[in-house]
Amino acid sequence: MKTMKTFLRATLGLAVLLGLGTLSSAEVLKIVVNDTIHPITAEYIARAIRNATEQKDDALLIEINTPGGLLDSTREIIESIVASPVPVIIYVTPSGSRAASAGFFILEAADVAAMAPGANTGAAHPVALGGAKMDDIMKQKVENDAAAMMRSVVSQRGRNVAVAESTVRESKSFTSQEALDQHLIDYVATDEPDLFRQLDGKTLKRFNGNTVTLHLLNQPVRNYEMTLKQRLLAYIMDPNVAFVLLAIGALALYAEFNHPGAVVPGTVGIVFILLAAFALNLLPTRFAAVALILGAFVLFALEAKFASHGVLTIGGITLMTIGALLLVDGPVPEMQVHWWTALAVSLPLGVITAFLMSIALRARRNKVVTGIQGMIGSWGVAQSALTPSGKVFVHGETWDAVASAPVDAGAPVIIHEVNGLTLRVSPK
Repeated sequence: MKTMKTFLRATLGLAVLLGLGTLSSAEVLKIVVNDTIHPITAEYIARAIRNATEQKDDALLIEINTPGGLLDSTREIIESIVASPVPVIIYVTPSGSRAASAGFFILEAADVAAMAPGANTGAAHPVALGGAKMDDIMKQKVENDAAAMMRSVVSQRGRNVAVAESTVRESKSFTSQEALDQHLIDYVATDEPDLFRQLDGKTLKRFNGNTVTLHLLNQPVRNYEMTLKQRLLAYIMDPNVAFVLLAIGALALYAEFNHPGAVVPGTVGIVFILLAAFALNLLPTRFAAVALILGAFVLFALEAKFASHGVLTIGGITLMTIGALLLVDGPVPEMQVHWWTALAVSLPLGVITAFLMSIALRARRNKVVTGIQGMIGSWGVAQSALTPSGKVFVHGETWDAVASAPVDAGAPVIIHEVNGLTLRVSPK
């Protein structure tokens, strides 16, 4: 019995030790940001930090390649990084990639900033939305605010404050080696294993002043992907996709209005427009540009009604193209609708809409040729003298008729009105 108890205690102790070993087996969580910086990017990084914290990972590795993005989303990301209980490593990779504009702010906020050979970073000067020219006072305010945010992050990380600030005030950019020489980043690494080898055993000073020693060499790396919702939203956050959704949705609704009860065009139109509205709500949108796009549809409709020989259609295409180009006020070209997207959508959409409208109007103007209404204006033959009542033969049938003037039997008559089962006619 005593031997059995000893065995059970030993087994339980081994299980506890194995359990503790499993819990203490840390990993490196890895995410990839290869897009502009927008609210979905901020949500993705924040969720990754929470997951790394819950799993007690040794570090969070963010591989980044971005042309920049929205300042508000950048601030959210920086707040998440500096408050992260888990050390955050930003690695600009692969070679030829960049962490420009907003990406440079994020790179400098990291516990460890690293770049691949051939990558570049910097050019963090704030840009007015849509490329509009700011007055001197507003320009100074925005620039000073961005410079202050840069100084507060870089100084706390112990990097070169003066050079980092020059990327804001002078739009300077640096290669990976230049960034390393200027002490803007901590490492240049050819790949992930090389980065972990350089980091192994290094002690970091966290943003809150605490220190931590990294042991990442040969540690397992766990990829953390976007959820399906995040992938979908990140896709429609592309201004070009949002514009296409808006245009197709408007065309589908137009088709539903002209063919009530078709259901499918109306359903597609509502879904597409709601998706576009969601994306545009998160993007810096000019709603005056939405008015231009709606005005384009008005001109397409007027073309069919007034037959301006294409003048109104050309005007509509012009309005839609301008509206598309001005639709999203992105700070970088990647967050604006491209001119080729605007033309590729506006030209066929204008032609198709004007064509569909002309068909609908012609159908409404055509004379009814079926049923009782189709008899009005038709010719018939008096089967008996109409004085004024009698019988007439119309469309292969004999009808009672009342004539506006006496009609001889066999004489042709024209039908003006159908009143129940009696026709009102007049002689030819």
